[in-house]
Amino acid sequence: METSGAAEEEERGFAASLTARYSDWVVEELDELGGSFLLTDPAMPGHPIVYASRGLPALTGYPRRDVLGRNARLFQGAATDRAAVAGVREAVRGQRAHQVAIINYRRDGSPHWVLLHVAPVFHAADGRVLHFLAVQVPIAAATPRRAACRGPAVFAACREEARVEEELPCATHAGEVFVDIDKRGLEAEEPRVASDCDKEKALSTASSIFSALNRYSKLTGLVVCGKRCDSVGIPALSSSLNLSLGRIKQSFVLTDRHLPDMPIVYASDAFLSLTGYSREEILGCNCRFLSGPDTSVDVLEEISRHICCEQACTVRLLNYRKDGSTFRDLLQVSPIRNASGKVAFHVWVHLDESAKCDFNGLTPEIWQLGAVGAVRVAVRSLSASGSLLRPAQ
Repeated sequence: METSGAAEEEERGFAASLTARYSDWVVEELDELGGSFLLTDPAMPGHPIVYASRGLPALTGYPRRDVLGRNARLFQGAATDRAAVAGVREAVRGQRAHQVAIINYRRDGSPHWVLLHVAPVFHAADGRVLHFLAVQVPIAAATPRRAACRGPAVFAACREEARVEEELPCATHAGEVFVDIDKRGLEAEEPRVASDCDKEKALSTASSIFSALNRYSKLTGLVVCGKRCDSVGIPALSSSLNLSLGRIKQSFVLTDRHLPDMPIVYASDAFLSLTGYSREEILGCNCRFLSGPDTSVDVLEEISRHICCEQACTVRLLNYRKDGSTFRDLLQVSPIRNASGKVAFHVWVHLDESAKCDFNGLTPEIWQLGAVGAVRVAVRSLSASGSLLRPAQ
């Protein structure tokens, strides 16, 4: 009985790693998500698994309860490639997202190829890493070429600079995740390559996880995101493009689909007035920072689908200002192509439907399309002369 009581107490401790930071309902929300994924806590000794999805047993054969409290290296085995493990380890130490095809092992000892997607979950205010998520997508054996899934998911994971010193490789327990301490890596007979669809599936699952954590974290006053909300590593737009965009009076942001987590690279003054954020707070952030507990997940997924297909969409959803107040957002999201016809950015035009605005006799939708058109003209004209980004110093 004492052993059983200790085990239950330990499980409650792992659950508290989530509920104390997000809310008591976050586990139920995560249980509704599809796919095989884990959440680990780098602040706890051994960097243990504190949550396992309902889809994990079908892929790995491990009951969910059996993996709680264990390090994620339990899935490694004789043919797990040490170089792949080292890449994951360095990504964890550097607090950045990483994808790799790797051989894992099921509970019965049989090997299988998976695409492993690892990403940190940051405290939006102070940049601390609260958890790591690990998504596993099975990679099928080579078949005739499959159709590619175009474009990144809108709420993809993030990139971060490694800040851990070489002589101190692990300031907390983060470096312990996926470490092949037995040095058992052997060469795989036939390495498999993840398809674009496999990668999109991993990103989509990660996006759903981040959305759930973000919604429920706001209930406790602790907002999380998929990257540190700063502009480090975000290429600066040229002064010419900034000047052209500054003439557009509507509320909008520009995001770069080619960068990890699709960060904001420009925000208009009207957008800052609408949301209450400063420009410094949002440059480098994914647009999901506007989401809250009552933001529709279905609408967010609809936006993601249109971005993947390089199509425009207009949606209505409930978004949140910095002070926690809500507004009914009429949102127009459109791809912005450069002079060669390739998508360079996406523009997100926001309109508070409850605000009284003078649209000069136009409908709100046409008013928003005017902003989209102005952004397109600015980007195409400057891309032709190579003047979109500020020259490197």
